[in-house]
Amino acid sequence: MHFHQWKRRQFITLLGGAAAWPVVARAQQAERARRIIVLNVLAADDPEVPARIVAFEAGLRELGWKKGSNLSIDYVWGWDAGDGRARTVIRQIVDSKPALVVTIATPTTLAMRDAAADVPIVFLQVSDPVGTRLVTSLSRPGGTITGFTNFEFSMGGKWLELLREMVPTLRRAAFLFDPATAPGAGKFYFQPIVAGSSALNIAVSEAPVRNSDELRNLVPKLAQDTNTGLIVGPDIFTATHRDLIVSLASQYRLPAVYPFRYFATAGGLLSYGSDTSDLYRRSAAYVDRILKGVKPADLPIQQPTKFELVINLKTAKALGVDVTATLLARADEVIE
Repeated sequence: MHFHQWKRRQFITLLGGAAAWPVVARAQQAERARRIIVLNVLAADDPEVPARIVAFEAGLRELGWKKGSNLSIDYVWGWDAGDGRARTVIRQIVDSKPALVVTIATPTTLAMRDAAADVPIVFLQVSDPVGTRLVTSLSRPGGTITGFTNFEFSMGGKWLELLREMVPTLRRAAFLFDPATAPGAGKFYFQPIVAGSSALNIAVSEAPVRNSDELRNLVPKLAQDTNTGLIVGPDIFTATHRDLIVSLASQYRLPAVYPFRYFATAGGLLSYGSDTSDLYRRSAAYVDRILKGVKPADLPIQQPTKFELVINLKTAKALGVDVTATLLARADEVIE
């Protein structure tokens, strides 16, 4: 079992235990405080977690919500929709009657919606809320769900363009994703990749993976073809297996573009995507408005406003890639 999978399952086990599950006990201790739950797919020890918590709670403080005073926050980390105990965790959340639940990623949001139609939900990092029928439309969500998307449909084409700009000799590109957790089973981002491939004269293909063993088998096969690159899609599998993906790409000298900054800081060649911490901070405004009585149906879906281009020069040098001055000048961060 992969490390990240083990950690996630361990956290679910802990949260499911009577001694460790905090929701009911804290509710009794702070009856006057409004109580919200943040349901996340990342493990509590993931290096991305601290910055997200800081951004979210800072946004709430700016709006007058003080944790431990008028607000109680329970974080559930390492939630995995594919784990057999996931339904138990969701049921415990519903039974504890929170004022609101913040969900991260599409599978998490779908599971929460299906279990509790009357609990207000603010989602983050959902790519296609209309296509997955979470909401009726972006302007008028309807129901009890609203939130923040992490990308737009055309992003797939942008990743391909950046990879080609980084590696001018690129002739083939594979799109890596997990069909079980990727938006539209991978089609949401692969369609614009295909649309942009003709003008760039690049042959593109889908590279679905469902577990770490499939990933380990796939990457060396892709690397056998020269002038091939990798586009790593945004989904739960790629996020939780990012260290393995980056390591394999480095081992087999496969240039790759990634959807989030944390891939580049982990050693990935380059990343382009939304500023996740900014989304967490912005979500506080919706939490505030819903706690004050506004209906989620009346809050339009928000799209990201800050994007980050991060280039890892150390990785570029190891791969023998010469980064142009033009591309470096556009980067928001350069890792040396």
